[in-house]
Amino acid sequence: MASDFITNWNNYPREKAKVSSPVFAHDFDTTLADNSAFIVRGNGRCYGDASLGASVVSSLKFNRILNFDAVHGIITCQSGLLLSDVLELTMPKGWFLPVTPGTRFITVGGAVASDVHGKNHHKDGSFSQHVIALKILTPAGAIIHCSATENSEYFWFTCGGMGLTGIILEVTFSLKKIETGFIKQVQIKANGLDEVLDLFEQYSHYTYSVAWIDCLKTGSNFGRSILMVGEHATVPDLNGGRQQPKKSITLSVPFNFPSFVLNGLSVKAFNAVYYGKNYKREMHGITSYEKFFYPLDAILHWNRIYGSRGFVQYQFVIPKQVGKVGIRDILTRISEKGWGSFLAVLKLFGTQQGPISFNMEGYTLALDIPINSKLFSFLDELDLMIKEYGGRIYLTKDARMKAEIFHSTYPNAASFTTFLNKIDPEKKIVSSLSTRLEIK
Repeated sequence: MASDFITNWNNYPREKAKVSSPVFAHDFDTTLADNSAFIVRGNGRCYGDASLGASVVSSLKFNRILNFDAVHGIITCQSGLLLSDVLELTMPKGWFLPVTPGTRFITVGGAVASDVHGKNHHKDGSFSQHVIALKILTPAGAIIHCSATENSEYFWFTCGGMGLTGIILEVTFSLKKIETGFIKQVQIKANGLDEVLDLFEQYSHYTYSVAWIDCLKTGSNFGRSILMVGEHATVPDLNGGRQQPKKSITLSVPFNFPSFVLNGLSVKAFNAVYYGKNYKREMHGITSYEKFFYPLDAILHWNRIYGSRGFVQYQFVIPKQVGKVGIRDILTRISEKGWGSFLAVLKLFGTQQGPISFNMEGYTLALDIPINSKLFSFLDELDLMIKEYGGRIYLTKDARMKAEIFHSTYPNAASFTTFLNKIDPEKKIVSSLSTRLEIK
C-alpha cells in the first residue's frame, strides 16, 4: 500500500496518505485488525478534510446493488455506490432520489455520513430522514444493524457523523415516486435580498427551491437574486411526451486556471450576465433533472477554475428568526472584501431530527471563494458572526474551522464526542477533520 498525495474536490488541503481499496466486507475486517488509524473515503467530492488522514480506505469498489424493490421504491446497496448509479437503475422504473445534493457523483455512504441536504429540505428533510436501515462495522469489529428505532443512538450519530462511528457497509433507503425525468421550473427575479427571502416563503409550497445570489452587488439592489423552484413534471406537463427539453451538453475544464482569472471584476461581469439572462420577472419552463439538480456536473473538472491553490466552499446556516438580519450582515462583510463568488447559493431549511446534523430550520448560504493569504483569518471573523447568530458551519464543506467554534455551535458536540470515545476507545477511525476539531 503506497503513499500518495490526495485531496478532495476543492483541492485543499493536500495530504499524504496510504490508500487501500477493499472489495469485500471481510477486507474491512483486515483493515480494522491493523494497528493504524484510518478513515473511509468515498468519491472525494466533499470540500474539506473529512475524508483525509494518514491512512485512507476507499469504498469505491464496494459498490454493489443488493436489492431494489421497484414496487415500493426501496433500495439496499453497499456504501460505495454512487448516486449516479442509483439513478441509472431507478429512474427508468419511476423512482428518484429522496434527497440529493448538487452533484450525483457522491457515494451513498457519503450521503449518510454527511447527512446531505438538497433543494427540498424544507419539505422532505435531509437524507437521513429517508434511510430505513444501516449495516455498520464498528471500530470494535462487530456488525451492527441500526435504524431510527433499532440501536437508534448509533443510527443518528452515524447520520451526519462524518464517517467516525464505523464503516458503513450497507444502506437501505426509500425513493421518491416520479412520472418523468423532467422538472417543471419557475424562475423569479428578485431585486434585493429582502425580496428573495420573502419569495422563499411565498413559494414554500414548491417541493424544490434554491436561489442564486449576486453577493457583490451593492446599493439598492444589494443581494439581487434569482429564485428557482420546481416540481417533478408529469406526463401531461410534457404534452403527452411531445415537449422535451434539450439534453445537457458536457464540457470540460482541461487545466487549472491562473489565479488572476477569478477576481472582483470577472465575478461582477459573470453575475451581471447571469442575472440578465432572465429577461422577464417570472419565467416558466420544463428542464431536465440534470440541469435542475446538477448543473455543474455538466462541466467536468470545474474545480480547476479556481486554480492550483484551490478554494473554500464556505457554507453556513443561521436560524430562520434572524435570517434577514444575519444573511444581510454576513453578505455585507463578504461584499466589502470583494471576495464574492459566482456560485453563491441560498436555500431554505425545515426542521431537522439528527443530533449531529448540520441542518437546522433557517437559511443556508454556500459560497466558493478562491484561497488567498488573507482568506482564513477573514473566515475566522465570519465564524464568530455565525456563532453569534446561533448558526453553524457545514462539516462536509469545512477545511479550516477551529475546534472551539465546532464545540460551541453544534449543541450535541459533547454527546457525540462521548459516544465516539465509548465505541472507539482505541481511536481506530480518525480523520484530519476529527483531529483538527478535537472530536476524538
